[in-house]
Amino acid sequence: MGFLAFLLLGLIAGAIAKAILPGRQGGGWIATLLLGVVGAMLGGWLGSLLFGADLGSFWSLETWLLAIGGSIVVLLIYGLIVGRRRE
Repeated sequence: MGFLAFLLLGLIAGAIAKAILPGRQGGGWIATLLLGVVGAMLGGWLGSLLFGADLGSFWSLETWLLAIGGSIVVLLIYGLIVGRRRE
């Protein structure tokens, strides 16, 4: 998968992760989408490391699930860090 396709996957995965997570996350859409790209990289890395997942195809369900899962994890961690700083 090319770099631009990976960025697009991360942006979409971040938007889906934000829609899945309940409540109001801070940071706005741009921060959420950037965190989605980071989450997609994290999900892809962990998926290939732990499960031996092949992430070469943009349209693979496995690729999308790992990217969305990684984005959810990164958004949760970001929410914990930012939420503590606000209090």
